[in-house]
Amino acid sequence: MREGSLDAPTRHPIAWQDPDFTDPAKIDAELRRVFDICHGCRRCFNLCDSFPRLFDLIDAAPTGELDSVDSKGFKPVVDACTLCDMCFLTKCPYVPPHSFDLDFPHLMLRYRAAEAKRGELAPVDAQLAKTDRNGKLAGLAAPLVNWANTPGDTLPRKLLEKTAGMHPQAALPKFHYRTFEQQALAAPALNREAPAFGRKVVLYATCFVNYNDPQVGVATQAVLARNGVQSQVVYPKCCGMPLLEQGNLAAVAANAAEVAAALKPWIDQGYDVIALVPSCALMLKFEWPLIVPDSAEVQALSKATYDISEYIVDIARKEGLAPGMQPVPGGVTVHIACHSRAQNMGQKAADMLRLLPEADVQVVERCSGHGGSWGFKTDNFDTALKIGRPVARQVRDGGKGFVTSECPLAGVHIRQGVEKFGAQAPELLTHPIQLLARAYGEAS
Repeated sequence: MREGSLDAPTRHPIAWQDPDFTDPAKIDAELRRVFDICHGCRRCFNLCDSFPRLFDLIDAAPTGELDSVDSKGFKPVVDACTLCDMCFLTKCPYVPPHSFDLDFPHLMLRYRAAEAKRGELAPVDAQLAKTDRNGKLAGLAAPLVNWANTPGDTLPRKLLEKTAGMHPQAALPKFHYRTFEQQALAAPALNREAPAFGRKVVLYATCFVNYNDPQVGVATQAVLARNGVQSQVVYPKCCGMPLLEQGNLAAVAANAAEVAAALKPWIDQGYDVIALVPSCALMLKFEWPLIVPDSAEVQALSKATYDISEYIVDIARKEGLAPGMQPVPGGVTVHIACHSRAQNMGQKAADMLRLLPEADVQVVERCSGHGGSWGFKTDNFDTALKIGRPVARQVRDGGKGFVTSECPLAGVHIRQGVEKFGAQAPELLTHPIQLLARAYGEAS
């Protein structure tokens, strides 16, 4: 196997039920094997904060090599990993099938799984990962919760920092009283004259769209209906990405089993499955089959799942989109999120936006720096803004009227980054699909 071969990266099933998987001595040995390879390569120095932390740790050691580094210093390296998968998919020349067999993100996951097994997970992080419970409770008092979450040096935000470690200036997701599931009951009329009429999909709402931004789902339904695609909204529970970030693989496996079972009857009837957030599409397509590889239902769901941008582009290429879109003036900067790139499907958000009449699309393909809940935290917020500064600079200099990202947290973070430059940020759309809805004259 040659370094940098053209063979596609492959991943092994995650053996989280094997006692060796969480054995501290075996994990430390693997960390040292991998970190030594990373130290000799250093191609990932500018991807995220994990690698600068690792290289600084080694460079400060007495010998300047890994052999004189205390294993206690590894935890900050692990904590900085956001499981974006960019090192594995875009930088590392040693991923499987290379004989070095290096998978940095899944090694970080293994370390966290061992921490979770030992009960070392911070209680507040465990509570934050309960997205369905939190969304339902916060939705009951949405105006009050959204007011309390407003960024600034206010008493509510200072209390949130003290209790949950959230930086007072970090823009947190808003909550809605009416979930997407509830709003979807009033489905738009189906355009039976559209070229793609006859397609049918299940929209996996995701916890974010269901509780935090239902308008993404509403816009998706509108665009699909205009294109003759029948849609049903099904949301059994969260995909478990927040649980994955914490190494709670048993809980992720349980979520996967429940969601896959709920979606199986729809798949059996010929429905495609669309996930409305790229992190969730990544879980359904790739992570779940590695965590529960023996589940036929999970495997079937993986094959049936599309990202929403991917699905719209598929319609455009196979049947053609329904007529009626009008230009949306101002142009748009689209950020290609890490978990979109990790799906190995190309720049589908950009491809979708180029379907707009008189499209003026600027593409930014670089990490926003946010990394899920990681970027909200007091210890990480400034670093997250620093990592995302090149993205914010491109958005500022692009001068477009809109900015959007398939990752809803990345979009808000990018806007904050632009404002840090003292510039007025473009209008933020949570997801590119909302621009298509506007082009069709639908509310978004």
